[in-house]
Amino acid sequence: MSSNQRPLEAGIVRDFKVNLSYGRYLHLDEILTAQHPVSVPEHHDELLFILQHQTSELWLKLILHELRAVQRQLAADDLRPALKGLARVKHIQRCLTEQWSVLATLTPSEYAEFRSFLGTSSGFQSYQYRAVEFMLGNKDKRMLAIFDDEPGAKELLVAALEAPSVYDEFLRYLARAGHRVPAELLARDVTMPYRYNADLVPVFAKIYENADANWEAYEACEELVDLEENFQLWRFRHLKTVERTIGFKRGTGGSSGVDFLRKALDLTFFPELYAVRTEIGVPRT
Repeated sequence: MSSNQRPLEAGIVRDFKVNLSYGRYLHLDEILTAQHPVSVPEHHDELLFILQHQTSELWLKLILHELRAVQRQLAADDLRPALKGLARVKHIQRCLTEQWSVLATLTPSEYAEFRSFLGTSSGFQSYQYRAVEFMLGNKDKRMLAIFDDEPGAKELLVAALEAPSVYDEFLRYLARAGHRVPAELLARDVTMPYRYNADLVPVFAKIYENADANWEAYEACEELVDLEENFQLWRFRHLKTVERTIGFKRGTGGSSGVDFLRKALDLTFFPELYAVRTEIGVPRT
């Protein structure tokens, strides 16, 4: 009869006094002991709540890592690896969005058992999430004050605020490639939120209508649209998860909750890339 076991091969490493182990490489002793429920008595579902947010922060860290590389590559006119980076970010976004389905298993009555112990802590205070928004163009200097007591977080946000966004770098790349990007966009104050510029729409219309001659720029446009759409899907899933878990209660961080989250759906990163869709295929006089 089979033992239902496979033999351990002779070459499998067993001695880790000198050799690097999986656990030490990943610092699992730190990661797996970083969950500290605050509910008294400790509520079973608080671990889910903590892990959901901790894993989200790890994915956000990777998104920031990838977007910084994309910014550098665009600035160096190195579009192909930038496109690879954007594609990776899109896959990470899908992981983040799907995670909401796990948190949605937390019922209102279960969450109510430990929500009061969270105090004023809130996902609104995620500085990595704010940094991603900044890097994509939704910049807001007012957010900096929230992190006055976290110097490292504020430093990261100031750097993201003062640097050209991914879209800024893309527009500069297009200008260097010979596309007639409006001069005011190339010289704009990058610490301000990006705002729609109607004069940029014809530039994108030309790229879309002559895709074969502008294939890499055309592909980059579509990658950015995918990225924004994924971000909006994440925002929507966040909104619906909050709605099904706490209804229309105020957020722990002081916001109005669902109504505040709904307003985020009106924010946009790359408005001209959506506006151009209305123009494509329309006869011009």
